[in-house]
Amino acid sequence: MLPEENTLSKSYYEAKKILCSMGMEHQKIRACSNDCILYKNEFEEMHKCPRCGVSQFKVQDDNECSSDASMKKGPPTKVLWYLSIIPRFKCIFANGDDAKDLTWHADGRIYDGMLCHSDDSSQWKKINHLYPDFKKEARNLRLGLATNRMNSFGSLSTKHSS
Repeated sequence: MLPEENTLSKSYYEAKKILCSMGMEHQKIRACSNDCILYKNEFEEMHKCPRCGVSQFKVQDDNECSSDASMKKGPPTKVLWYLSIIPRFKCIFANGDDAKDLTWHADGRIYDGMLCHSDDSSQWKKINHLYPDFKKEARNLRLGLATNRMNSFGSLSTKHSS
C-alpha cells in the first residue's frame, strides 16, 4: 500500500511514542453518554450524571441490580479525546517552511481585488477592524470550524457540510 521508502511508524505504539516525545500528548476525559457533562473538575468524582442520572460506566446486562457498587465498575460509556492545540502550533512554527506558509496572508500576498484568501472576506475584515492589535501580528492564527456531513438542523435526512 505504501511506497518502499515510507517513513510511517510500523505500529500505533511507535507513532504514539514519537508524538508524546514531541509534546503531542492527548488527554482522555470521561463524558456523560447523553452529552450532558464532562467528568472533570467538580464532576470528576461523580459516578452518575447530575443532570440526567445516567451512570458514567457501562452496566453489564446480566447485572440487573442498580446498586452504587455495580455502577462504579467497568469501562466508561463515553470518552472524549482532548488534543491540546498549542503544542501542535508550536511544532508547525518550528518548521521554517510551514511558518512561512502560515504568514503568507500578511507577507507574500498579491492584493489584486480578487477573492483568493479568507483574508479577503467581509468577516475577516470585520475581525481586523474590531481587533487591530491582533491584525498587526502576522503570526496570529485564526481557526475555522469545518464539518463533514454534520446534521446541524435536527433533520435526520438532511446532511450539512461546510
